Amino acid sequence: MLPYSELVDQAVAASFQGWDFDWLGDRATSSPLPWSYDDLARAEIARATRLLDLDTGGGEQLAAFAPLPEATIATEGYEPNLPIARERLAPLGVDVRRHDGTDPLPVDDDAVDLVLNRHGRLDPAELSRVLRPGGVLLTQQVGRGNDAGINEALGAPPIAVPAGFPDAGTTEATVRELVEHGFEMLEVADHWPDFAFADIGALVYHLKAIPWQIPDFDVDKYEPALRTLDERIRATGPFVVRNHRFLIRARLQAR
Repeated sequence: MLPYSELVDQAVAASFQGWDFDWLGDRATSSPLPWSYDDLARAEIARATRLLDLDTGGGEQLAAFAPLPEATIATEGYEPNLPIARERLAPLGVDVRRHDGTDPLPVDDDAVDLVLNRHGRLDPAELSRVLRPGGVLLTQQVGRGNDAGINEALGAPPIAVPAGFPDAGTTEATVRELVEHGFEMLEVADHWPDFAFADIGALVYHLKAIPWQIPDFDVDKYEPALRTLDERIRATGPFVVRNHRFLIRARLQAR
């Protein structure tokens, strides 16, 4: 294993575009989920005529599902990702639209019969508006307790809970909101897979890519804790935390 400073410097210098973690290779690995979002998505796409993919990132995953319905829309709110997604998805006939999550979706009422959402924002009221009755939502979400062990190990504050929403980011709260907006649950699953970092550079790269885990993360500010964790990895092996993922497949009932 390279020295601490080299691992950290490489991670800080490494580029990150779209939603592509290929730089990590097998240095950050997650145990498998008991479901396959990809397989479920492909099955739903085969039955769909009008598709909406929310928070598509750089379009990497949606492109992997091609061929897509002729009428396919993707939204993305992170500005650097928009040109990447458009370049990747335009040849597939996908209309990529900007949406930062604060305004209504840039989609007409009853415009689609399938919504895909993998780790994106979830607004049940908007989903009910844009889906046709009988339309399907398939979403895999990151739960609120995701990777809490990182914050604990580095002495960082826990991920904040939104004021007034004590159970935000939980499976139960998400299901309840969707039911309130007219959805019938077809499938609900919840899982906490292990997530292992083989070296400290992998963790630094991960935290750089997902700044919401530790909003004030900086390698200098957290250097003492990072060095302690680096010594621990060298002595005992990979640093393991727990992801939190939940899956919902739901159908919008007739209004």
